[in-house]
Amino acid sequence: MLKTRVITAVILLGLFLPALFYLPMMWWASAMLLLTLVCLHEWAGFLQLSPTQTRIYLTFSTLTGVAMLVLLQRWGFHWFFYHALQVFIGMTFFWLIVVPVAMFFNTFFKQQAINLFLGCCLMLSLWMALVTAQEVNPYVLLVIISTIWLADTAAYFFGKKFGQHKLAPAISPGKTWEGVLGALLVVGVYAVTLKATGAVTTWWVLPGLWIITIVGVYGDLFESFFKRRANLKDSGQFLPGHGGFLDRVDGVIPALPVGLCLVFWFHYWQQSYSF
Repeated sequence: MLKTRVITAVILLGLFLPALFYLPMMWWASAMLLLTLVCLHEWAGFLQLSPTQTRIYLTFSTLTGVAMLVLLQRWGFHWFFYHALQVFIGMTFFWLIVVPVAMFFNTFFKQQAINLFLGCCLMLSLWMALVTAQEVNPYVLLVIISTIWLADTAAYFFGKKFGQHKLAPAISPGKTWEGVLGALLVVGVYAVTLKATGAVTTWWVLPGLWIITIVGVYGDLFESFFKRRANLKDSGQFLPGHGGFLDRVDGVIPALPVGLCLVFWFHYWQQSYSF
């Protein structure tokens, strides 16, 4: 299983990195739209939609995505960026306020219509974040995604070695507070390394990456809740050794819009208050 996971991860990186840096914006946007539609198909499985309902759901989402691609090509990236930023702000509020409150009170979304709409919002924000980051600065996308991967890996090993206190046993029994603290420690080292090597120019990267790590944990728990409710072990079987795409990007889904909001807010603050 480990060998299969490693081979799959290497293949994915071998495809992702050249695409990120060399594909023109419209080609990248089209490829990422396909990826998010695969994720949306897996989300439909969480909601236990019938085959007919799934086809309708995906057809509507595909037509919406294609329409946005046409508008992106016709009206340009600035139009897209303006609307993407509004989506990121809304999703940041969702991940930093709504999800923690829902988890604290153990109250999740039970209405099917709300969950259908939520799936579209999650995948829309993921797609818009992937397109925006590639066009603005691909390295920002790499830093955010690598932060989530490092945090996931550290949480697994620290939790396995030191885990004693369950983080959310009713949702994901395997996750522990020790794993979260290990993830924050490793991400902290990563942030210091980025600053020390000159890859970033500000120490604000440290709290920024910690926030991204925390919302990544929220994303992981959020997906785990819907999987558990649907009695599923994995979101799909698309990736050998890994499960589905949602299993790989559950932390990235909240991390990208929140991370981009932090980046844009920091640059706005820096420009507004620089003397």
